[in-house]
Amino acid sequence: MKAFILAAGYGTRLKPITDKIPKALVEVAGITNLERAIRHLIKYDVTEIIINVHHFANQVISFLKSKNNFGIRIEISHEMDYPLDTGGGLKKVAWFFDDGKPFIILNVDIITDINFHDMLAYHNNSGSIATLAILERESSRYFLFDEDLYLCGWKNVKTGEQIIPIKGELMQYAFSGIHILSPVIFKYLQNQIKFSLINTYLETIQFEKIRGYIHSENYWFDIGDIKKLQNAEKYLKHKGK
Repeated sequence: MKAFILAAGYGTRLKPITDKIPKALVEVAGITNLERAIRHLIKYDVTEIIINVHHFANQVISFLKSKNNFGIRIEISHEMDYPLDTGGGLKKVAWFFDDGKPFIILNVDIITDINFHDMLAYHNNSGSIATLAILERESSRYFLFDEDLYLCGWKNVKTGEQIIPIKGELMQYAFSGIHILSPVIFKYLQNQIKFSLINTYLETIQFEKIRGYIHSENYWFDIGDIKKLQNAEKYLKHKGK
């Protein structure tokens, strides 16, 4: 199985740590975010990974070289001028996913023990072109789903902005930064260079099924800021992870 790790962001909420290193190499309980992500993917039979880089890109490349790419095939997508966001980043690496099989996308600043075997089985049985890991937790932005967990819209609680192409009584869940996609998604990507996959999903649900996958039995941390990083470190050290 193949995977795409999103690691090109500046990690601005992790300053001053990210003034000198990329967020991919921020350590939590003594292990870098990138190593945790790669080892977790390998645990679930991922043998080929592509990683997008921008901020301190050479540090990421040197780190992977020092680890001998963890014994698997690892490619780099260097977003030279600026980060391309999730959609633009995926569009740039479309060549990598040439086997016609579903693949994983994972944010590098997500720490979780999610079971990718279970999520992949769920994806294959759902008839969806995309499966999004979700949780019932507080967030400023939510995906909106029907009773069968098919994506129907999105809303921003802080700004009041919402996109609901399909009407009806809906449930809100926070996105966990983890996707499983079928290659058919590539025909729906926008023509822009830089864009969000969220926009693609919200346009695509008029034609295709996209489903949520609740993973409440797993631990999950977004270490996007200092406080969240500290919370994750405390938990992982307590659990000996």
